[in-house]
Amino acid sequence: MEIRQKEENGIVFLAFKGRLDGTSAPEAEQTVKNILENENTRLLFDLELLEYLSSAGLRVILGAAKEMKRRDGKFVLCALNAYVKEVFEVSGFGTIIPIAESVEAGIKEIA
Repeated sequence: MEIRQKEENGIVFLAFKGRLDGTSAPEAEQTVKNILENENTRLLFDLELLEYLSSAGLRVILGAAKEMKRRDGKFVLCALNAYVKEVFEVSGFGTIIPIAESVEAGIKEIA
């Protein structure tokens, strides 16, 4: 898995590519933890190139969402493909984590 990170206008963007599963979840979790150490309050996950999401990957995303809620921040997932969107719908997380159709829509949601 590859994670690209950038910060723009106070929003931290993380773009995930590949598989977010038991093998890659620890790396993703550490990346998120490092970002959250800086007291960021706006976090956007771009999942357009995420091919697979396991329960371990869901835990990473849910952990980020909980931390952003705890610090009164804003968190949004963007550009989910059909498979990843289905995982969120089946798990019920789609009702508690904001999901935007595109990165642009996500930026508008948390700006």
